[in-house]
Amino acid sequence: MKKILLSLVLATGCLMAADGATLYKKCIACHGMNGERVAPGSKGNVKIGGMDKAELVTQLKGYAAGTADNGGAKQIMYANMKNFKFTDADIDAVADYISKLPKN
Repeated sequence: MKKILLSLVLATGCLMAADGATLYKKCIACHGMNGERVAPGSKGNVKIGGMDKAELVTQLKGYAAGTADNGGAKQIMYANMKNFKFTDADIDAVADYISKLPKN
């Protein structure tokens, strides 16, 4: 019984961790509620709201690996990805959420 309960708790935690809207709350300070802001220190006028999901996944995985370079904010993103400890499922979920935000 204890094993079943523990399994349910862990499964619920994993499902909740992959909620894109919840994960995106960590990004709001720089990117805005709807991905409408250009992040501090970034070059160009890139706003993430409504971006292609595959591109977002590629970029986020690159930042997690410390290899993506889209301008001056890369060190901030490297640190954030390290601190957030996003799994591949988390990256997929948050990228899906961001891709469905209004295009800016």
